[in-house]
Amino acid sequence: MEVVRPEAKKLRKELSLWQVVGLSVALMAPSMAANINPQGSASAAGRAVPLAFLFAAIGVMFVAYVFVRLTQYFNHSGSVFGFVGATIGPKAGVVAGWSLMGTYISYALVTSIASSIFATSLLQSIGVLKNPPSWTPFVIQAIELALVFILAIRPAKNGTHFLLTVEGLTVLMIIGISVVILFELIVGHGPQGQHFTLSVFTPAKGITSSDLFLGVVFGFLSFAGFEASATLGEEAKKPKRDIPRAILWTAIFGGVYFVFVTSVEVMGFGTTTKDISNFVNTGSLLGALGSTYISPWIGNLITVGTIVSAFGCALASTVGASRLLFAINRDSIEAKSLLSVSDRYDTPVGATATIVGFTAVITWFVAAVLGATAFDEFNWFGTIGTLILLVVYLLATAGAFHLLFVSKKLEVPKYEMIMPIMAIVMLGYTIFRNIYPYPTGALAWLPLASGVWIALALAAILLVPGLAKKAGLRLTQDEGLIPQDSPYEIDRGRETLAES
Repeated sequence: MEVVRPEAKKLRKELSLWQVVGLSVALMAPSMAANINPQGSASAAGRAVPLAFLFAAIGVMFVAYVFVRLTQYFNHSGSVFGFVGATIGPKAGVVAGWSLMGTYISYALVTSIASSIFATSLLQSIGVLKNPPSWTPFVIQAIELALVFILAIRPAKNGTHFLLTVEGLTVLMIIGISVVILFELIVGHGPQGQHFTLSVFTPAKGITSSDLFLGVVFGFLSFAGFEASATLGEEAKKPKRDIPRAILWTAIFGGVYFVFVTSVEVMGFGTTTKDISNFVNTGSLLGALGSTYISPWIGNLITVGTIVSAFGCALASTVGASRLLFAINRDSIEAKSLLSVSDRYDTPVGATATIVGFTAVITWFVAAVLGATAFDEFNWFGTIGTLILLVVYLLATAGAFHLLFVSKKLEVPKYEMIMPIMAIVMLGYTIFRNIYPYPTGALAWLPLASGVWIALALAAILLVPGLAKKAGLRLTQDEGLIPQDSPYEIDRGRETLAES
C-alpha cells in the first residue's frame, strides 16, 4: 500500500520564552479555575479543598518532570498523543489521541457551562435577573457555543491577545483580593466571624481518603493545560531551553497560586458545614468574596474576567478537539463530512461543527434526561474529562520512562527514575480512589463514562488493527515524531507507507 503525502510545512520560529509561558498559563485558565473548580472539590472533600489542591500540585510536579524531559528530546509540535506514539508505539498513540480528544470535548462543555454560570451570577448581581430559571445558564451556553464555532474556524490572533490580557489582569486582581481578604481574616474582621485557620488543611470528621481524592480530581482539572507549551517545539526560538522552563514554571506558579487562593476562599466563606454549603452553591466564588470583603463593583469585575477566561478555555478546548478529530479521521476512516476545510481560512469546518454540535447535544441530553443542573454538568464532566486526562498523563509518563531508562535516548541520572514512578503512583492512586469504593447515585456513571470513551479506542485497535496502526503512525508522523520501528520511509519530502 502506498500513501503519498505532501511535504510538511515548517512553522516559523518566532516565539520568546514569555510567549511560550503565556500559552500554558492561558490554557490552564487560573482565574476561571480558582472561581469554580474549588466548589467541585468541596462537594466531596468539604473544607479540605486546599489540601486536595496541594496533593494535586504535588502530582502535577511529578508529571511536569515527565513533560520537561520529553520536550528536552522532542522539538516538534507534538502533543501528548505524539509523544506516546513515538515512545511506546502507534497503537498507544491512538489511545492517547482519542482519549485526549475526549478530555477536550469534556472541557469544552465544562468551561462553556462555567462561563454561563458566571454570566448568570453577574446578571443577578447587577439586577438584570432577580430569580433566573434553572435553564438560564443552558441558554447562555448555547449562545456561547455558537460564538465558539464562529471563532474556531477563523484566525483569531487579536482575539487570543485579548483573552490573554484579560486573563492576566484577572489573575492579578484575584491575587490582590486574596491578600486583602487574608489580612482581614488574620485581624479577625470576617463579616460573620470568619477567621484565619489551618483547619482547611485537615479533612473534617467523616471525610474519607476516597472523598479527599474525589476532590483532588478538581485540583488536576485546574492544572489541565499547564503542559500546552509542549506543542510549540517548532515555533519557539530556543525550544530545548524555553519549553521545559515554561512547563516547569507554569506548574510551580499553579501550585502556589491554587493552594494560596483556595485557602483564602474557604477561610473567607468559613469552615462550618453551613459555610461549605454556601461555598458550593455560590455562583462566583471570588466575585462573592470581592463583593463581601471589599466592594460589589470589585466582585462584578472579577466575575466579568472569569466569564471571558472560561469562554477562552472553551474556545481552546474546541479547537484542540476539532483538530484531533480531523487528524484521526483523515488518517483512518476518511469520512468526507469531517474532512471539509474552509476555503478562506484553511480550518476544519466539518470537524469543528461536529465537536460543537456534539457538545451542545450532550449538554441538553444530560439536562433533559438526567435532570442535571448547570453545576451538576460542570461537576460531572469535569470529573469525566479529568479521569480521562489522568490516563493520558499515565501513558505519557510510561513513554518518558521508556525514553529515559529503557531506550536511554536522553542521558539522565538514574536516581531521577523516582520522578516518573512517583507520577505513576500519584496518578494511579487518584484514579483508584475515584473507582474504589465505587461511587453511588448519579456519580456512579462518571468513571463508567470515562472508561467507555477509552474502551472505544481499545476496541478499534482490537477489531481493526491495521486501520488503528495506520492512524497511529500517520498521527505520529504528522506531529514530526516518527518512532524508530515505523514502516515510513522518507524520500525528498514524499512519504511512503510500505506494505507490511
